[in-house]
Amino acid sequence: MSAGEITSICISGAKHVKKEPVDEALLIEEYGIEGDAHAGFAHRQVSLLADESIEEVRAQGLEDLKPGDFAENMVTRGVNLRSLNIGDRLGLGERVVLEVTQIGKECHDHCSIFERLGDCLMPREGVFTRVVKGGRVAPGDEIRIMER
Repeated sequence: MSAGEITSICISGAKHVKKEPVDEALLIEEYGIEGDAHAGFAHRQVSLLADESIEEVRAQGLEDLKPGDFAENMVTRGVNLRSLNIGDRLGLGERVVLEVTQIGKECHDHCSIFERLGDCLMPREGVFTRVVKGGRVAPGDEIRIMER
């Protein structure tokens, strides 16, 4: 079992914009994160991105990147998101369970990061999930890949 931590949780009331960090979030079963614009979507309720990948982009000259700039809901550290497959499950904190439904996504419009760098992480490395079991999570909570 591979484990790491949630370093940031971000939400936004609108789609296609940067998300803002919050102190904690309520994940609702088969719905998503309370207060987030992507809640209620069947297969892309919660998005995750690895902090290690964000650091690679920072090293290319975008040192000012902040959590939520890729419109991701959660930033993780120490768990290998690149190893995930559709159907894999993640345990967060004490009780939350997410199921991977999609890896990467088509960008509708080029975001400000793409405009500055000519590349974006979410189409390749964004992990999209649905909430199988809800509960509260906060930065610092453990995230782990569950046994298959």
